[in-house]
Parts: sequence; C-alpha cells; structure tokens
Amino acid sequence: MTDALVETKLFPPAPRAGIVARPRLDDCLSRGGRLVLVSAPAGFGKTTVLGRWLTHAGPSVAWVALDEGDRDASSFWTYVVTALDRAVPGVGASALPLLQAGQTPTEAVLAVVINELSVLPGEVTLVLDDYHLVDGPGIRPGMTFLLDHLPPQVRLIISTRADPGLPLARLRARGELIEIRAADLRFTLTEANTYLNDVTGLRLTDADIAALEERTEGWAAALQLAALSLRGRDDPAGFIAGFAGDDRFVVDYLVEEVLDRQPEPVRRFLMETSVLDRLTGPLCDAVTGDHDGKAMLERLDRANLFLIPLDDQRRWYRYHHLFGDVLRSHLLDEYGDVADLHRRAGNWYDEAGQPVPAVRHALAAGDLSRAAEMIERAAPELRRNRQEHTLRRWIDDLPEDVVEHRPVLAMDFVGALMASNEFGDVERRLNDIEQLLNGRSGVVVVDEREHARLPGGIELYRAGLALIGGDLAGTSEHARLAVDRAPEDDHLTRASAEALAGLASWTAGDLEAAHRSYTEAADGLHRVGYVSDVLGCSITLADIECTQGRLRQAQRTYERALELAARHDPDMRGTRDMYVGLSQVALERNDLAAATEHLRRSDELGEQAGLPQNPYRWRVAMALIREAEGDLDAALGLLAEAERVYVGDFSPNVRPIPAVRARMLAAHGDVASALEWAREYGVSVHDEVSYLREYEHVTLARVLLAEGSPQARRDAIGLLERLLSAAEDGGRQGTVIEVLALLALHTTGDEALERALTLAEPEGYNRVFTSEGQPMATLLEAVDRHRPGWAYVRQLLGPRETYNRAARDGLIDPLTERELDVMRLLVSDLDGPSIARELVVSLNTVRTHTKNIYAKLGVNNRRAAVRRAHQLNLLSQRR
Repeated sequence: MTDALVETKLFPPAPRAGIVARPRLDDCLSRGGRLVLVSAPAGFGKTTVLGRWLTHAGPSVAWVALDEGDRDASSFWTYVVTALDRAVPGVGASALPLLQAGQTPTEAVLAVVINELSVLPGEVTLVLDDYHLVDGPGIRPGMTFLLDHLPPQVRLIISTRADPGLPLARLRARGELIEIRAADLRFTLTEANTYLNDVTGLRLTDADIAALEERTEGWAAALQLAALSLRGRDDPAGFIAGFAGDDRFVVDYLVEEVLDRQPEPVRRFLMETSVLDRLTGPLCDAVTGDHDGKAMLERLDRANLFLIPLDDQRRWYRYHHLFGDVLRSHLLDEYGDVADLHRRAGNWYDEAGQPVPAVRHALAAGDLSRAAEMIERAAPELRRNRQEHTLRRWIDDLPEDVVEHRPVLAMDFVGALMASNEFGDVERRLNDIEQLLNGRSGVVVVDEREHARLPGGIELYRAGLALIGGDLAGTSEHARLAVDRAPEDDHLTRASAEALAGLASWTAGDLEAAHRSYTEAADGLHRVGYVSDVLGCSITLADIECTQGRLRQAQRTYERALELAARHDPDMRGTRDMYVGLSQVALERNDLAAATEHLRRSDELGEQAGLPQNPYRWRVAMALIREAEGDLDAALGLLAEAERVYVGDFSPNVRPIPAVRARMLAAHGDVASALEWAREYGVSVHDEVSYLREYEHVTLARVLLAEGSPQARRDAIGLLERLLSAAEDGGRQGTVIEVLALLALHTTGDEALERALTLAEPEGYNRVFTSEGQPMATLLEAVDRHRPGWAYVRQLLGPRETYNRAARDGLIDPLTERELDVMRLLVSDLDGPSIARELVVSLNTVRTHTKNIYAKLGVNNRRAAVRRAHQLNLLSQRR
C-alpha cells in the first residue's frame, strides 16, 4: 500500500509507425540552449514531436510525463530525480533519500543533483511533458533554481499548454532559450499532404488538402480527427467545405463526428471510462459494469482511437489528453451526474489495495465520508512506509467538518503535519482531539484499535513539540505520559515515546539514560515490525556506546541490526548505515582494509537501503579513511560533499562536519584555517564545557596545541583538564581516553597515558594512539620499558610503519631541543625580533637556528617549514 512511482510516467513515448518526418522541428530541438520550451495549446503534437526527435537524440534522456498529482513538490522532484537517475545511473543516489525524508529544502536537494550532473562526461536531456499540469508556486522556486544553475552539458525541455512561470525573458535575453510554439508546430501544406494521403491513405486532392489545412490552421489533433471522420465518406470535398469554426467548435464537431460513427457499446465505453487517468481491462469493467474491458482496449488501440499505451505489454493505457478532455465534456453533458462512475473506480482501487487513486475518485464522487474512511484505513501502512506526504495532501482535500468528528483521522493528519515540519496548527488539533475523547457526541471511528491509541498519541506529539521547542524537561514529561496512557499492547506509541525521551536525555548529555530509552524503543519497534526504525535506533545506540568507550558493544549493535535486516530484507532502509558504523569501528582499530570494505558494501546496496542521513555519514567515514591513508585533498573533498548533502534530524549534531575538517587541517599544518573555524563557530576556551560541544572543544584543544605558542599550549591544557573532568563525570570513556592521550603528549605526566591505555585495552582502541605519530611512539616505548610484557603496548608499537608520518618522513638529522623551541614559535605570528625576545637570545642566534631548521626539513621558507613540522608531528613532541 505504498504511494509508489508510476513507472510508465518515466517512459518516453514509443516510436509509432506513420509519424510524419518534420526535420525543421528536429533542427530546432537539436540547437543549443539551456531551455527548450515547446509551448502550444492542446492537440498540437508536442509529445509526438518530442518522441520522434528522441529516437535519434542519444541514450541519455530523462523523461517525465507529468500529471496533476505531481503539483506536490515532493512527488514532482522525486519523479524528476528518478528520471535523471535512470538516464545516468548514480545521479540521484544522494538526492532521492533526501526527498524521501522530506526534511531538506528543495534547493539543497537540487544542489546535490546539480553537482552530480556537473561532472558528467556526456550530455543529458531532461524532458518534462505536460508541465502546465504542475506549474505553480510549489514548483516554480525549485525550477528557477535548477535553470539558474544547470550545467552546460544538461538541456531541459519543457512541453506545456501554457507558458510557465519561469524567467523566460532573462533566458531569452541571454540567448539561452529555444522556443517552439504553435506557429512552429502547425503542419505545413507539405506535411499535411504527407499525413493525409501517405499516412492515412485518404487520396485527397491538392485543393482538399489546402482547404483542410487552412481551416485547421495545421492543428495536428484536428487533422487527425478530420482524417478519422473522412474515412469511408463519398464526398470528402463537401465535408471539408462545411468544416469551419473556432478551435473548440472544431474539436467538438470532429469528436461528435467520430463518436457518432462508433457503435453504441464503443461510444458508451469511451464516455464512461473517460473519468479514469489510466485504463486497464479489470478497472474499465468495474466502471462500465461490463466484462470486455481488455478486449475493448485492444480494439481501440488497433483502431488508433486516441489511446496511448503506457507499457510494453499494453496492459495500461491512457486517452490522448485532448480526446479525454472532450470525452469528459460530453460525458457531463449527456450523463450529468458522473459520481457513480467515480465511486465504482474508487471501490476498484480500494479493493486492489491502491489507496491513493481510491481516495482521489471518492473525492471526485463527492463521497467525503467514504474518502475519510479510506484514508483512515490506509494511514497506518502509509506511515509505516514513510508516505506522510500523501496524507498531507489529503488534509487540504477534506473539509474540516468531515475531519472534526473523526479523531483517528485527525490524529493521522497531525502526524502528517509533524512529518512535514508544519508545527503551527498541531497543538490546536491535539486539543480538538482531546475534546472528542472527553465525550463529544457524533464521533466516527473506523479503526477501534487506532482509536484506543489516541490518548498516548496526543502526549507523544506534545513530546515532539516540546523537543522541537528545546524544552527537554517537557519532552521527558510528555513522553512519560505517552507511555502511561498508551494501551499495554501499543508498542509503537511506547517505543516512539521512549525514543523521544532518549533524544532528550542524549541532548542533555545523560548518555546512560538515553541508552536505556533507545534500547526500549528498539525492542518495541521490533515487536510491531518496524525493522527499518530498529536500524535507525541502532545507529544512536552504537554512537552512544562509542562515546562511552564501548567499541565492542557498538560493533555487536551494528552486527545484530544487520542480522535482523537479513531475516526480513537484506536491502531494507537503514542497512547501508550499519556498514558505515562498522567502518568507523574498524577504523579506530586501525584496520583500514576492513573499514574500506564496509563502506564499499554500504555503497553497493544503493540509496534505497540508506536512511536520509546516510549520504553525509558515508562521506565523512570515507574522508576519515582517506586522511588516515595520507590523502588530505581527497579527505577534504569528501567533507565538502558531506556538507552539501547534510541532512539533520532530531538527534543532536555532536560531531559537526566543520569541526572534523578543522581537526584535519590542524593535523596537516593549516593551523590558520583551523583557528578561523573556531572564530566562525564561536568555539572558545572560555566556554562552559558540555557534551553537545565536547567534540568541538577537544578539536579546539588540538588546534591550539598545533598552533604551538606557550599561551595556546596553556589554554589547550586547561581546556583538556576541564573536558576530562566533565567526561569522567558523564561516563564518556571514549572522550576520556582521547583527552588522556593528548595530555600525555603535552604534559610531563606518564600516569595519564597509562590510564588511557588501561581504559582502551579491553575495547581494542588503536588510532587514538597511533595516529599521533612518533611522539606517541616515544611515549609508548617508555611505557614498554617501565612495564615490560604489556602485550597491548607492544601491539600498539607494532611495526614502525604504524606511525605513518614519522616512519615515512622521519628526519635523518633530528632537530635539537633549541631548534624545536624556535620551530614552535615559527608557527606563531611572531616576527624574528619577537622570537628572539621570547627565547632571550640574539636575533642572529634565531637566524642561525632557523637556517638549520630549513636545512634539516628540506624547505626554504617559513610557511613550508611549518607545514613540514606538522606532517612530522614535531610540534607535538614534549619538551
């Protein structure tokens, strides 16, 4: 019961026999231009012209046949990005999960797609057919952004009955607009002759063709309808001579001629099935009450009676839009009330398990109660499949007086509003539902089980509102009330409430309470079969476990989640994220091969197997691997991509991407950029330390230590000592280990290192030590001498290549202690005389030391010396 994509909307029109070659139009379509606008009234052959041109336009064509359902921005952009991804596989891999989540601004999603398109080696054409059906304020901003940033190798073709609300004048002035209008699409006399005589075989005289061409003004649909009417006539000239009137009159006249010449069963079938957007045999039978729908469709298809196949098996069709419009017009004239036809169609779709078209026809029938009933029954499964945007569309379709007596439906709409980040009206709606539950008469309930869940649901959504408002105490209180008021067997509400309580605890830094709540949430979600959401909880649980210093438990959490997914669907949503988590654990253990393999497996699963945050998480994980391999440029490039595709959720962002970048830059010598990060994001040694900014503050300490000046070192050590105390109090052993390692490197206390090693050994930590290079190796060697036989220390020391920079780039002639003092000050902004005053030596002595440093480092300027010193971790060595 998912609101799945209609695959046939992504199929370009299949080539048909008997299409008139129109090279002049092909040439127009082939000319360069950011936008090709094919704009003309109905029946001018826009789709046919495009379909023929596409047969020789090349393989990379993305086609979307739009309909009114795509006025919703989420639906529209999902079809567009999917079409592009079909044309050029991989283009939509990052954007589609963002659209599915429904939390990312349209321009941010489009930026991801545009970036992917910009690196394509070949050209791609995107065709949006029947654009007039979707043009509106919900679509225009995104389309304008797409046009403004379209890469040169991408062409956009829009086919429409009316000019779209896009910056056409600006594009026209820049020479970036190709326009094909009604005057261009009209059949010339030669083309009309080819169609009427060569294609349809009417054998009309030149005079007859000229008269008909003049009266139809080359209108393709009118010519086609006229050809149908002329079949079998003994006096074509007389028919043509009486053929006159404005466009609408012409169409009505011709359709009457066509319909009047059809047998009554065919005529009735055409009229009654015109209420359908798509046609298939059983559906047509349900609407007409007959049993020959399949055969009738095949008959109409053979007769070329304005029936367009939508698949290769010719099971689904639609009427030509113009023909369908006129059929519906005549249907209303002859039948008057067509509600019963819509009602039958809605019932068929309902029984077929397709709630979206079922509701659409119920609404068209004016059967609002029936539509409300269908929505209420469909809502649980739509929510399970993350189709809240469909529920959101229906809020505007049902009058308030229909919803106000249906508390379950009202709650479904509250959930849709929350999922759409529309919070303004939620509290009022919750209060109305609460009043209904307190005894108002006339309550309508379809699903009693869902009705019993309402008291808990009210508190659940209030907990969500409190969390959004930053009220952590309120979040916890409403979550507790949700659990208290939910039925004993309502595991979904209970699990959701536990997750919200866990988020509040996590945000507050109470990781133990957060872990308990999320464990309860995962168990409850498992009971009700929300396996994908269990995987989402597993990410949070493992993240907390890593922060608590429990690497082995985090690995087990990811592995159990994968086992659970394998029992249901190995490619289910969230599976990709489990492999990203395993990669991060493997990286900390310095198993780069395993870390890379986990990310490869994650990538192979495809975007449908990832949660909305997976695109940025994957890139950050790969960036850390590339940095560990020594490829800083690749790492920074991946972090830039991660920022572009970043999608937040209710979880606290405790490891911001800019802070990750700052760590890399500082470690590789670009201290100035790292310090700029601290200024830009307001991270200071004077801040109150907290869990939410702990990663940023540890990063700041690393940056200050890399800066190397005495004051910066003092500030960094003071900050680290405060961070250590806070992390110990909060049970965040992962942070404790890292801070102790840094203090060991930059103070004289060996006790800090031994404490870090004792905490890290049971969990198999590695890179927290080995990534610090030769200075850490020196300290570990001292521990090894002091405590011989400590296997963990010997394992960390391991092969010398473990300390990559020191082993790979070590100095033949090490710097002396005094040269190290000078080197640390060269990192600062001090000039030569200031360095001399700081060290209480002469300027000539500083110059001599500087010359020796340049020679030993193999550089010839101060900036290069600083970069080289960072690469060798010289600035981290203790005095």
